[in-house]
Amino acid sequence: MTVSLEVAGKNILITGAKAGLGRQIGDELAQRGARVFGTSRDEESARVIAERYGTPACVLDVQDLSTIEPFVDRVFSDSGGIDVLINNAGINIPKPSLEVTLDDWRSVVQTNLDGPFFLSTAFARRWVDSGSGGNIINIASQAGVVAIEERAAYGASKAGLIHLTKVLALEWASQGIRVNGIAPTFVRTEMTESTLARKEWAAELLSRIPMGRFGEPEDIVGAIILLASDASSMITGQTIVVDGGYTLR
Repeated sequence: MTVSLEVAGKNILITGAKAGLGRQIGDELAQRGARVFGTSRDEESARVIAERYGTPACVLDVQDLSTIEPFVDRVFSDSGGIDVLINNAGINIPKPSLEVTLDDWRSVVQTNLDGPFFLSTAFARRWVDSGSGGNIINIASQAGVVAIEERAAYGASKAGLIHLTKVLALEWASQGIRVNGIAPTFVRTEMTESTLARKEWAAELLSRIPMGRFGEPEDIVGAIILLASDASSMITGQTIVVDGGYTLR
């Protein structure tokens, strides 16, 4: 048996593909021959993404759970079937725990945990019905593995996503559906811009990374390629921590 890291010919849907990590992942997958479907919450940016990858526009706000089932119906119809779902859309509202409001908490958890769960189950139902099997990759965070200041809601949501990855992998393995995750360190994207702009705080965070640098979006792509390809066909329920050693201590 030849081990293959190929993703060419696979239909892959990425949530939150407008910019940052989602865009970097989409670009790399497309360059490797995958047919990329990227979602955004607004129609204008969804059209830009569609033009970028030559696929239909995909408007989706994962906080709006009522839209998930019709969205999945539509994307499966437009694509002829999706092989890989990458749950990338996420938000963070960094605040000391005593300042976190109910709206803050709900917004973060709905986006980072509720949305991936209900989107994943919607995909899984269609894969089970068709007997095709499927592949889900959840973008978690090192904040779901170790405690990081000002990230109560974010850390809780990502820890939940890591555990959810295990449960869904266990339940769906017999249906040919694999579920894995990736937990990055601080990656230079729009989401982390305000955090890394705080020089003293950024220096403190950097001191916790043995490899001595923050992540770049391309650092995450290698793990994505592995999990999206058939080379990982025996891997399920795992979360790969891509953190430069942050969580070693």
